[in-house]
Amino acid sequence: MGERHKAHLGREALRRVTPATLGHGLTAKGASVKEVALMQVLGRVVALWRYPVKSMAGESLDSADVSWHGVAGDRRWAFIRAGQVANGFPWLTIRQRPEMSLYRPVFTDPDRPDASPTVVHTPSGAEVDVQDPALAGELGDGVRVMKQNRGIFDVLPVSLMTTQTVDSLGELVGTVLDPVRFRPNLVVEAAGDAPYPEDRWVGSTIRVGDLEMRVDQRDQRCVLVNYDPFTTERNPAILRTIARDRDACLGVYGTITRPGRVTVGDPVLLRAGVSRAA
Repeated sequence: MGERHKAHLGREALRRVTPATLGHGLTAKGASVKEVALMQVLGRVVALWRYPVKSMAGESLDSADVSWHGVAGDRRWAFIRAGQVANGFPWLTIRQRPEMSLYRPVFTDPDRPDASPTVVHTPSGAEVDVQDPALAGELGDGVRVMKQNRGIFDVLPVSLMTTQTVDSLGELVGTVLDPVRFRPNLVVEAAGDAPYPEDRWVGSTIRVGDLEMRVDQRDQRCVLVNYDPFTTERNPAILRTIARDRDACLGVYGTITRPGRVTVGDPVLLRAGVSRAA
């Protein structure tokens, strides 16, 4: 099955499960029936992603452990540009090398991602260890790799986006967009058809599987979103539209208030009576 079809299949699965079914056995993990009765169903997880190396291809998951430092194995490695030691953002990314999205990192021990060796499948078909100097050399003169066990995040450790947001932006741009372009960890199909529903979750704490997450802020976007992650084709209209119509923001960031495991299909819940930003 192609990676590009997984989120679509997840959407179809969600359409077969209505919020009312939560009272018929599909309760949130770790929550009592009484607790679930006090929660509002916001939607359901239809895709789950981690990105072992910053700006390289992501890995689609069926389930994952999420700690205080985000999805296990997410963005633990990054490449640093030459001469950028004093720069507050020294990372080599798709901004400088769009073809980075064609490099596919994998864990040799996927059950222990934070401790596992990491190998990278290159666009040429080679398989190299992420620490191999030849890989850094292929990415640019003076480039070097580093690891941070707490993750190398631009802002916060978990990003979330709804399918409604991706579809709404696609309508504005006039093209079909894939959520992978925006590199979220959690892709959620929200209940209802309102556009950009996650904006209204900012300031709330949501439960996803065993995980509890505070939705802290909207995700401010950069030129990276202009690049198709599968072809590297550039479409400047995407960021231009986000800047014009969305105050340059799309999706949301959050922090973990209770670590736990998340599985595709898990409901996304909000406690009733919790105030939400307009």
